[in-house]
Amino acid sequence: MVRARILKTPEIEKPPATLTAEQSWQIIAAARTARDRLLLGVLLDGGLRIGEALGLRREDMHLLPDTTHLGCTHRGSHLHVRPRQDNANGARAKSGRSRVVPLAQKSVHRYRDHLAEREMVPRAAGSDYVFVNLVGPHAGRPVTYSNAKQIIERIGSRCGFRARPHMMRHTAATGWIRNGVDPDVVQVLLGHASSASTAVYLHATDEDLRAAVELTAAGGTR
Repeated sequence: MVRARILKTPEIEKPPATLTAEQSWQIIAAARTARDRLLLGVLLDGGLRIGEALGLRREDMHLLPDTTHLGCTHRGSHLHVRPRQDNANGARAKSGRSRVVPLAQKSVHRYRDHLAEREMVPRAAGSDYVFVNLVGPHAGRPVTYSNAKQIIERIGSRCGFRARPHMMRHTAATGWIRNGVDPDVVQVLLGHASSASTAVYLHATDEDLRAAVELTAAGGTR
């Protein structure tokens, strides 16, 4: 006989903070540069971690319907999250695994707008990073986590609500679940190694609980 503790998955007492659909629209509309609109869009629509987004290189962005000429077998517009250890801005892909994230057409347009914006920054020409500083002494260098955090917080403040980088990922994941996307698909999109990590987004809202009770009450009425 061997005594051992039973391993239990931690219970989620409070769901992660997210933005409403209206707040998501507001924060992108309040961004003052194409770069910031693209960054917010990638986080909100693709569910990327902020470190994954800041580590993106232009070679990771596959925006054509067919990219077989690039040696890529994935169809449709998408981006590649690739873990790299040599990012100049210290960005890290937490999972340590590569994955593909589809891109909506609006993200494709935002990326093209950002490329046009970058052309106005001479020192950005030699950088392969997607997100670079546009002004100041560090113009052309890749955006750091602290820079991105400040950018998102400032835009949220202009909108009148609290915004943090991780809230964008939580918003994307919760939105997928609420719209009926299979949890297994959400797990792959988020790059989670375990379904337990995705389970945090399976929380029930007050509206869910009330709807369930009212549905049962209506069915039980004779």
